[in-house]
Amino acid sequence: MIRGIKGIKDITPDEMPKWSVVERTAHALAHVFGFEEIRIPVFEKTDLYVHSIGGTTDIVEKEMYTFPDKDGTSLTLRPEGTAGVVRAFIERGLKTYQPSRKLYYIGPMFRHERPQAGRLRQFHQFGVEYVGSPEPAADVEVITLLWRFFSVLQLPGLSLELNSLGVLTDHQAYKKDLVSFLKTKEDRLCENCRRRLETNPLRALDCKVPGCREATKEAPFLTDFLSPSSKDHFDQVLQGLEALAIPYSLNPRLVRGLDYYSMTTFEVSCSALGAQNAIGAGGRYDGLFETLGGPSTPAVGFALGLERVILALPESTLPQPVPWIFVASFGEKGRPAGLSLLYSLRSKQVKADTDYTAATLKTLLRSADRLGAPYVAILGDDEVTKNEVILRNMATKEQEIFPLDTASSAIPAHLQSR
Repeated sequence: MIRGIKGIKDITPDEMPKWSVVERTAHALAHVFGFEEIRIPVFEKTDLYVHSIGGTTDIVEKEMYTFPDKDGTSLTLRPEGTAGVVRAFIERGLKTYQPSRKLYYIGPMFRHERPQAGRLRQFHQFGVEYVGSPEPAADVEVITLLWRFFSVLQLPGLSLELNSLGVLTDHQAYKKDLVSFLKTKEDRLCENCRRRLETNPLRALDCKVPGCREATKEAPFLTDFLSPSSKDHFDQVLQGLEALAIPYSLNPRLVRGLDYYSMTTFEVSCSALGAQNAIGAGGRYDGLFETLGGPSTPAVGFALGLERVILALPESTLPQPVPWIFVASFGEKGRPAGLSLLYSLRSKQVKADTDYTAATLKTLLRSADRLGAPYVAILGDDEVTKNEVILRNMATKEQEIFPLDTASSAIPAHLQSR
């Protein structure tokens, strides 16, 4: 027997109702907010991720699935979606259609990390990218969409944290002070944080190693180094959220794990997920287009993991099952009449099924019971002769009779009225 790969999970039919609710909500809300769907390749040239995510990040250093193409080109399964969207935006000239563009994506991502609940090697993300607007209102819109998505799904214990990373000159001034501080605590930092002390010191601020969290308690705050324009931008974002009654808290330690972020950064957590409670995050990345060879273009977006959303999804969010019909037809006349009824119901968008291997009423009812059919349409030779079909409620065992020649319309109308 060949088994599946560790950390890559099948999504089985019994799990699909939750996935369907989450994905439908993502599509619907993205549409309401004016975002258009884009589908990007599952793998790209490795250089795209090295240049966008950053060569000193954990993703590039440890987690990417990279392999050579037959011509020697290094390719990588996508570990996140933003870089691919930006590449497509530049390469396809999407900006030429309108001043700003709002895009969203849903699909699998790949990272080689230790599998755990809600964190797999193949996982799925819903993300949005608002490209072309430098306005704080664009940040507010993206954050509002993220918050609305979780709220509509009724996820419990939500909290939103925000910070500002400022612009490049703010970073440079802050990094100098931060590195000086971290060097005084270097012996207390983990190996990763020590290694990235000069290249990516901000990562020490959100390192999950307890020793690092304790060592950086008194680290300087980036918000103290913001330029007047950066501070004004962030203040307008906060005011916009307050006007929409979206609760938030400030977290000066909040930095993103990807190098391309600047200015506003945010993260939503959910108490139902325990210690690993981050459920969606994003921010502004105004410099990424230039990094990838495009024109200077402001942009802001978010990404969230669908597996983690599904872990936190309450059962009350799931819709009530739609009544469907199992057609139990048997006999020389009943069998063909049952097939006709089956396809007639389906043509009216009514879910209907049967068991082609069962030949008697007893075995057909057993099949209907195994499938969990709420209703069974019984149709044998006697029923065809009488122009009748019997509808049985499998829960109550009550039976009703309908004319066979109008059953495909009468039965669905009857079920809808109940």
